Amino acid sequence: MSDVTVFALKDGLLRTSPRLEQFWATFGKAPMAALKGARAEGDALRVDLLPIDEAVLARMVALRAEGKPVAIDASGAPELAKAVAAHYGFDTVTDFAGKAEKSAEGWSVKSLLKAIRPHQWVKNVLLLLPLLAAHQFNAISIMQALLGMVAFSAAASSIYVVNDLLDLEADRLHPKKCKRPFASGTVPLSVGMLTGLVLVCIALGVGAYLGPQFLAITVLYVFVSVTYSMRLKRMRWVDIFMLASLYSVRVVAGAAAAQVAVSAAMLFFIFPVFLTLGAVKRLTELTLAKNDERLPGRGYSRLDRGKLLNFSVVSMVAALAIFYLYSLSAQARALYPDRWFLWLAIAPLAAWLWRMVRLGYYGKQDYDPIVFALRDKRGLGLIMITLSLMFYAAGLWAQWFGF
Repeated sequence: MSDVTVFALKDGLLRTSPRLEQFWATFGKAPMAALKGARAEGDALRVDLLPIDEAVLARMVALRAEGKPVAIDASGAPELAKAVAAHYGFDTVTDFAGKAEKSAEGWSVKSLLKAIRPHQWVKNVLLLLPLLAAHQFNAISIMQALLGMVAFSAAASSIYVVNDLLDLEADRLHPKKCKRPFASGTVPLSVGMLTGLVLVCIALGVGAYLGPQFLAITVLYVFVSVTYSMRLKRMRWVDIFMLASLYSVRVVAGAAAAQVAVSAAMLFFIFPVFLTLGAVKRLTELTLAKNDERLPGRGYSRLDRGKLLNFSVVSMVAALAIFYLYSLSAQARALYPDRWFLWLAIAPLAAWLWRMVRLGYYGKQDYDPIVFALRDKRGLGLIMITLSLMFYAAGLWAQWFGF
């Protein structure tokens, strides 16, 4: 077979690393086995989903059409190479001593930026909520909260990278997520792993600068997020409570960064709000699903839309009830002299929550409700009305502007 044209598997026909693909497929099921280099039972890679370099495949097909022998170098990963070759109708060669042809395509920084999802950093505006609740707007507190947002943005991006590496197969089965950089092969898995490590180091470094309490919360956030990515997001209902918890941790982190107190009443209020948004996230995914099968990597199917709608409505009502009960508390009487404005704020708050539920049920929002909420002009208008009424009830407008 001296005249055969041999193509490499890694960086050739495949736009990914077979070794790292196998590592992450195993790591999601059996982390210790993956770290030892073993393979978990039932974690064979689906060759029909692996990202292919279309230009290389087209050249191989063209050479075969011309009657020239074509093969894939199976030296590095013989089992996978044979499976890929069988799937596309090619031969394999082992112990190839020559130079296998590779792809000329590289990766871009733009694709890597897409992988770390900087647009998702907007969710860390939640770290500013404790300052709003405490009516503390001095420069030092704001700067510390902004640094906290930097730490959580880096931590979140590192988790997005890990999540995408764990979800390679599930993402490739998704109509939109299949275009993500690691799933599509536009960014090497090794680059993603290095990027995730750098980002988590940034998060921990900034966290250490802000103090041991904030650092501990950052470590907790990373640990829970990884646990969520590996296991909990596949568990029905548990995943929604975990989403709400991860949103709530941001609020607690904001209080730790700015060194302001976060009241139990606030946490009791925001948690059902985040439960509502977590259910809305799943509602949106199910509404946009193409069939009635369970979502890849999730525990829900479109048959669960009714249950999720009921759950989101109950959570919404619970949040509004807690808000009203809080308005009757001694703390509310001290912070909000004109409490009837606080009661008026319930109306736009309820309208905003219902809008989020309704749009999620009909699939008319983004896959992430927090990101959507911060881009939705009508929703933002309702939020601003709510905050304006709360500020008026607190006497802040009179303090700032004299009315």
